[in-house]
Amino acid sequence: MSQAMFELLLKGLWETTVMTGVSGALSFLFGLPLALVLVTTDRGGIFENLSINRILGGVVNALRSVPFIILLVAVIPLTRLLVGSAIGIAAAIVPLTIAATPYFARIAEVSLREIDRGLIDAARAMGATRWTILRDVLVPEALPAIASGFTVTLVTLIGASAMAGAVGAGGLGDIAIRYGYQRFETAVMVAVVVVLIIMVCGLQAFGDWIARKIDHRA
Repeated sequence: MSQAMFELLLKGLWETTVMTGVSGALSFLFGLPLALVLVTTDRGGIFENLSINRILGGVVNALRSVPFIILLVAVIPLTRLLVGSAIGIAAAIVPLTIAATPYFARIAEVSLREIDRGLIDAARAMGATRWTILRDVLVPEALPAIASGFTVTLVTLIGASAMAGAVGAGGLGDIAIRYGYQRFETAVMVAVVVVLIIMVCGLQAFGDWIARKIDHRA
């Protein structure tokens, strides 16, 4: 592999990392509060409100049901409105965030629902407010599982960012399409696949380590 191609791979790796990192951070920022609302407004929740719960649940399910490649095209007007372009790294972050937020919200919701109900009842018995329960019981107890779920979300985003490369988003996916597929350069395709495998394995290992570090039960 030539020096120019090696530098191109490094550039693609950096672009994929930026797309995954920024969209992942945004999906966590929006997805965790969404999961908390879904859990706490459900039947028997500390902020029970079935109307809000059903509406938000429907929106989350609707977004999750759209294949990413279709979503990528469907939100082009919104992408242009927000970043001024439909191609490039910044443009890819918009659909990646929209796709990852409901995905992570559902994962975090499952983590929050697995908390022992007895802990919440005990906190209530001691006079804890609903906001105190939210801050000191729900989130800390679910944090290890949430961290693991966020790792899964990031791994999914790596795959989605590679898919976004097919429509000019840049990154490793764009290199694989333009050089590995369209120009029949098998070495480039293999190199991209190897880099993606290393990224996913490294990210998964790091995420598992973080989850173990913050799990006070371990």
